Amino acid sequence: LWAPCAGPILGLLLTGAAISGPNPRTTLLLFVYAAGAATSLAIAILAGGRVFGLLKKSLGAGEWIRRALGVAVLFAVAAIAFGWDSSVLTRWSLAGTNRLEQSLIDGIKPDARPGASMSMTANGSLAAKPAGLPVEGDIPPFSGATAWINSPPPSPQELRGKVVLVDFWTYSCINCLRALPYVQGWYAKYKDHGLVVIGVHAPEFAFEKNLGNVRRAVADLGIAYPVALDNDYAIWQGFNNQYWPAHYFVDSQGQIRAHHFGEGNYAESEVTIRQLLSEAGYTDLPPAGIEPARGAGVQAPADAAHLQSPETYVGYHRAENFSSGGGFAQDSPKDYLAPSVLALNHWALAGSWLVDPEKAVLRTAPGKIEFRFFARDLHLVLGPASDGKPVRYRVLLDGAVPVTSHGVDADANGQGVVKEQRLYQLIRQSGDVREHVFSIEFLDGGVQAYSFTFG
Repeated sequence: LWAPCAGPILGLLLTGAAISGPNPRTTLLLFVYAAGAATSLAIAILAGGRVFGLLKKSLGAGEWIRRALGVAVLFAVAAIAFGWDSSVLTRWSLAGTNRLEQSLIDGIKPDARPGASMSMTANGSLAAKPAGLPVEGDIPPFSGATAWINSPPPSPQELRGKVVLVDFWTYSCINCLRALPYVQGWYAKYKDHGLVVIGVHAPEFAFEKNLGNVRRAVADLGIAYPVALDNDYAIWQGFNNQYWPAHYFVDSQGQIRAHHFGEGNYAESEVTIRQLLSEAGYTDLPPAGIEPARGAGVQAPADAAHLQSPETYVGYHRAENFSSGGGFAQDSPKDYLAPSVLALNHWALAGSWLVDPEKAVLRTAPGKIEFRFFARDLHLVLGPASDGKPVRYRVLLDGAVPVTSHGVDADANGQGVVKEQRLYQLIRQSGDVREHVFSIEFLDGGVQAYSFTFG
C-alpha cells in the first residue's frame, strides 16, 4: 500500500511548502498527493474486499493461493540474490513510468520536452525572417537558473531598454561550439550599443550539470557574457525550446521578435540584431559583418559537402547501428568483440565494458571503440575515470597512425590523454575526404564514452 518513492516525494512537497509558504501552487500539489494516496487506498480496499469474499467461498483455493505466494516470495529472494531486481525489473519500471510521464507532459505542453530534437546539422536552418519581425511572445523569466557564471542574475531593470540575445547551448555540443564564435563576435561588437547576450547552458549529459565543469568550459572558451545554468530545464521549458543551439532575439520591450535554430544564417541573425537595436533608438552602430577566426579546432565550420555520418550515441538508450556480437548487456559488464568488417556508420566495442543508458565505461584496459565514418572531422565526447585519473589513448585511421589527419586532441601518432569530461576532436582529415575506419584504443581503464559527432 506504500510505494518506496512515496515518502521522498511527500518530503519534497513539504520542503517546498515550508520554503515558499502557503500559496495556490503548494496547496494544489499537496491536494493532488492526498488525492492520489486516497485513490490508491480506496482501490486496495475495494479489491481486497472482493478477494476475501471469494476466498470465503472456497477454502481450498485459499490454500493454493498461500502456496503460490510462498513460491513468489522464494522467487523474489532469488531475484535479489542474482541482482535481477536492480537490472531487469528496474528497467521495466523505468520504461513504463517514463512513457506515462512523457505522455502527460506532451498533453499539457506539447513539444516542450528537453532534447526532443537533437543538435541541428551544419546545414540545418529553422529561422524567423528579419523582415517584419512579428511578436512571438514575452521573454520568460530566468528565475529557474540553478547558478550564474560571469555575473549575478540580470534584473528586469538591467534589461529594460536593451536588446537581448538568448543563446541555448551546452559545452559538449559540436553545433553549439561552432556557432559560439559568432555569438561572441556579436557580443564584442554590440555590447556598447545596447545588446545584452545571455547564454543558457542546458545540459545534455549528467556531467554537464556540474558547475565546476561548466565554469572551466566557459573560461576555456573565453565567454565573457552572463551564463545561466539551466540544470532543471526551467528556462528551456519557459521558451518551449527544443534545440541546441537556439538563438532568441528579444527587443527593448521584452518581446521575442525572432529566433534561429541550429548553425548557419549568421548574416541574417546580425541583420535582426541591428534592426532591433535601431528600433530601440541606438545609433552609430558598427559596420555589419562578423568573420570569426577559422582555426583548426572544434569551432571551425563543418565540411558540409562531405558530411555523411550522423551524431551517434554510445549509451544504449539512444544508440544506433551497434555491431558488436550479441548487442548490449544493459547495465551489466560484458566482454565485447568487434566484427572484422563494419558497414558505413556502424560502430562496435572491444574489451570489457559496462554500458548504461548514457555512456559506456571501460572496466579494465585495454579497450577499443571502432567506427566506420565518412566526414572530415570525427569527435568523441569522453570523460576520465570516475576517480578523476587521466586515461591514455591511441587513435588509428584504417589501422595506421593518422599523421596529418589527426585532430587537435591527438598528435601525429594518434596519442592523447582524457583529462576532463568534454568533446575531443580526434580526426581532421587532410587532403581528400573519404570513408575510413576509425579506432581508439584506451590504455587505462575507467574511461567514459558518450557520443560521436562529425563535421
